[in-house]
Amino acid sequence: MDSLLLDFTQKALAAGNKRPEIAAALRRAGWAEPDVDAALGAFAEVDFPLPVPRPKPYLSAREVFVYLVLFAALYATAYNLGALIFQLIDHRFPDLARAGYLRDFSPARMRWNISAMIVAFPLFFVTFRQVTRAIAKDPTKRNSRPRKWLTYLTLFVTGLWLAGDGVALIYNALGGELTIRFLLKAAVVALIAGSIFGFFLADMRQEEKT
Repeated sequence: MDSLLLDFTQKALAAGNKRPEIAAALRRAGWAEPDVDAALGAFAEVDFPLPVPRPKPYLSAREVFVYLVLFAALYATAYNLGALIFQLIDHRFPDLARAGYLRDFSPARMRWNISAMIVAFPLFFVTFRQVTRAIAKDPTKRNSRPRKWLTYLTLFVTGLWLAGDGVALIYNALGGELTIRFLLKAAVVALIAGSIFGFFLADMRQEEKT
């Protein structure tokens, strides 16, 4: 953050100016909205004669580990759930026009997908509960850098999945190749990726309001 902006904000708050007045003055001076919000957000809204700084986001090895486990378990669960459903679709709607269509359905791959989910989903669930409880006790943990980095990475990845799913759907529609098999798989990708994208997008929007 710009030290000049931070220093001005601190002095303006110390002089008794209201936050909306400070924000309006900064906007008139040409500061961008994110910079204004960040400068004001650096100081807590508590009853004290001087501006009280908020704790800065910190980075610890334990925190990085926890969030890596959380998101890795989420990715593993999502991937294997999708792969398992794809297998069931291949079994129910085989592509008879393909010479090797019998190899599309593999009980061995299904066992692997189920085994992976049995490990990954409980790990994700337990880690997610621990993280949620920790944030509820200490809201400043929402500013965790690993959490924000991995959340935005997840939004980026799932956004790419959704975009790719839409492109594939349009491509096949233009080629007249919209089969039940393809539509079901596209719907599975949209549901899984869309659910993850929607959840984390709502979470980040909620964070911006606090």
